[in-house]
Amino acid sequence: ADADFMLELPQEAKILTVQIQQGKPQLWALVDPENPLESRYFLYVDTGELIQEQAELLNHVATLQNHQGTTITHLFEVKRN
Repeated sequence: ADADFMLELPQEAKILTVQIQQGKPQLWALVDPENPLESRYFLYVDTGELIQEQAELLNHVATLQNHQGTTITHLFEVKRN
């Protein structure tokens, strides 16, 4: 499965929201800092863009729009086995 980026997050981290802050997307998560880190993979897809991944591998995290609302982007977490 392809991904646009990876984050190292403590295991069992719960993503709370993703929003634009000072022009850049920011992710907030509820974490237990004592948990060991794990790699989590994410994919950006613009509205209207063909998704190459199988739908069952994607978990929608957030929908973001730029300041003028001209670009709508969806952030998915890519499930890995």
